[in-house]
Amino acid sequence: MSKERKPPMQIAILTISDRCFRGEAHDESGPAINSFFRHHFDAIVQRQAIVPDLKDEIAQTLIQWADSISPDIILTTGGTGFSKRDVTPEATMTAIERQAPGLAEAMRMQGLEKTPHAMLSRATAGIRGRTLIINLPGSPKAVSENLEAIAEALPHAVSILRGDPDTRHAYHK
Repeated sequence: MSKERKPPMQIAILTISDRCFRGEAHDESGPAINSFFRHHFDAIVQRQAIVPDLKDEIAQTLIQWADSISPDIILTTGGTGFSKRDVTPEATMTAIERQAPGLAEAMRMQGLEKTPHAMLSRATAGIRGRTLIINLPGSPKAVSENLEAIAEALPHAVSILRGDPDTRHAYHK
């Protein structure tokens, strides 16, 4: 008996950067996320955009995307540091209904193996409806390193959020 092929993972990528939004810098982190998912998963990018470091605009975009296009995962990049303009975690907390702290903890733990600066990340993760929202740093290298830390858990998380009936058994295999 062969297993039924699961539909591709649907993702959306939101780059948060004043400079990229104004056209003063080129977004490299959004394409890094896209590349990571193309190489590691059967994934389709439903939406990709750049917004400035404005809490309300970030939160509104996350809410609108989760509620209207319902991707499996929304990945943000940028705005997770200590700068006054870094408000992505606060915007994400406004948008989510439930927290998923283990993902951000895993990214920080693995990051600490490479640099002590990883402990300065304020990234968060959570769920809105059936969409997982994950904050990533703003550098392409850090994006890839953070995604590597959580990649194995993402298909299972998506299966749970999709309500796949076989998901609860997969945990113990």
